[in-house]
Amino acid sequence: MTLFTPVSCLARTFPYVLFSVLLLFSGCASNATSAAEGGQDDAQENPVDPWESVNRRIYDFNMNLDEATLKPVAQGYEKVVPRFARTGVTNFSSNLRGPLNIVNNFLQGKGREGVSETGRLLLNSTVGILGLIDVASEVGLEPEREDFGQTMAVWGVPDGPYVVVPFFGPQTLRDAFALPLDFLSDPLWHYNNDPERYLLIALRLVNLRAGFLSAEELLKESFDPYVRMREAYLQNRRYAVYDGDPPVDEDFYEDFYDDLPEPDPEPEPEPNNGGEDNPAGQRPE
Repeated sequence: MTLFTPVSCLARTFPYVLFSVLLLFSGCASNATSAAEGGQDDAQENPVDPWESVNRRIYDFNMNLDEATLKPVAQGYEKVVPRFARTGVTNFSSNLRGPLNIVNNFLQGKGREGVSETGRLLLNSTVGILGLIDVASEVGLEPEREDFGQTMAVWGVPDGPYVVVPFFGPQTLRDAFALPLDFLSDPLWHYNNDPERYLLIALRLVNLRAGFLSAEELLKESFDPYVRMREAYLQNRRYAVYDGDPPVDEDFYEDFYDDLPEPDPEPEPEPNNGGEDNPAGQRPE
């Protein structure tokens, strides 16, 4: 029997709370941007990141929170838990994404990929012991990861501005509003045993954070970690939306060539002293 507690109530209503927070955030960010435009008319706004001032504050909050809480736990987890066990947790987490992948592949009209993901879920959940072992990849059923943000992109919903969501990090506005649907597709949110659900969610979160420890130095070494995080996320997201084959951005190349410096003019040829009077180039007497 599951007890009705404030924590369990919050867990079950979390996707809806997140959606409300996103609505509030977008409104506050819009007001902040309008105020900034009124005070700095000469400032050049980044069309991809018009809410940069707000995003940077949330980015700093997320990074400070991570440094104080999740990162130390992930570092200890990586040192104590052997690699094969961490691999099992990663496989288990990937298997729980199966329903999300299946639904969105079919919603995008990818029938073959949807059937493949269904086979992966069934095979790994049974022969693979609840997904701890990725048997499906061994027999040629490769993962076809999709989510509701990618589905909305296929349906024609634009990216919208870049946003940094508290606790969740970088997103596009479209992907941020799709997050509640992604959560509702996770089987753990429908699991009735609260203590076990919270333990599994925490384990997945720590394991996910541990997977980014090795790449963290690249972010720290950059001149502006915020910009590097933004550009890396947007590039990877574009790559995912187009299934690894994004179209060539002609405007990028036009802007690139426009920014190139003009070549120096070629020097004028020196006059021939012999001229017509000395066509053979003979030395005058």
